[in-house]
Amino acid sequence: MPKKEKPTTEEPTPPVEEEEVVAPETRSMYQFVRDAWKTPGSNYVNDLRRGRMLEWRRGNSFVRVERPTRIDRARTLGYKAKHGYIVVRARVRRGGLRKHAIKAGRRQKRKGISKITMGKSIQRIAEERTARKYPNMEILSSYWVGQDGKSKYYEVILVDPHHPSIVNDPKINWICNSANKGRVFRGLTPAGKKGRGLRRKGKGAEKIRPSIRAHDGKGK
Repeated sequence: MPKKEKPTTEEPTPPVEEEEVVAPETRSMYQFVRDAWKTPGSNYVNDLRRGRMLEWRRGNSFVRVERPTRIDRARTLGYKAKHGYIVVRARVRRGGLRKHAIKAGRRQKRKGISKITMGKSIQRIAEERTARKYPNMEILSSYWVGQDGKSKYYEVILVDPHHPSIVNDPKINWICNSANKGRVFRGLTPAGKKGRGLRRKGKGAEKIRPSIRAHDGKGK
C-alpha cells in the first residue's frame, strides 16, 4: 500500500509592514532667508552684494531704509512692520587694531602689540552714532548687512518710545520706561552686552560683573 503523505503545515507568513511615508518638512520663508545669510558668499546674496556696495558706498553714512534687508534677523531682534519702528543703515570704518612694531628694547610682556582688544566693537560704534543722529528714538538692536575694504554696514532698529502704538503694545512698551533712556550708551543692547562679556557665566567670568571697569579692565 502506498504510504500516506503527511500533510505539511505551512508556516504563516508575517504581515508585511508598510513603510511609513514621511511628509517633507515644511519651511517658512524666513528659514530660507536665514540659511542664505549664513553663507552669503556662496549664493544669491553674493550676487546682490556688488551692486549694493557700489550704491551704499556713494550714499550717506546714515540712510533710513523702507524695509529691512534681512527680514529674518530683524524679526528675531524684535522688529515689527508698524508705526513707531524704523530701520537705519549705518556705515562705519573698519580696521584700526594694527600696531607699529616697537624699536626700543623691553620685555615681551610690555610690548603692547598683542592681546589688545577693542574698547567697543564697530557694531556698538554704529549703534551709538545712529542714536546721536536720531535723538528722539531708542536703539532696539542691530545686525550686519555687508562690508567692503573700507567700511562695515549695519542696519539699526530704532523705536519711538513716545508713539501711541509703542506705548499701547505690551510687548515693547518696556522701552518707554525712563530706566531705558539712552540704553545704547550704557551697553544694554545685545551688541553692548556681548562687548561687556555678559554672555559668559561661571568659571572664567569672575572679573566681568558688576562691570569690567570695577575690576580694572581685567575681564576682557
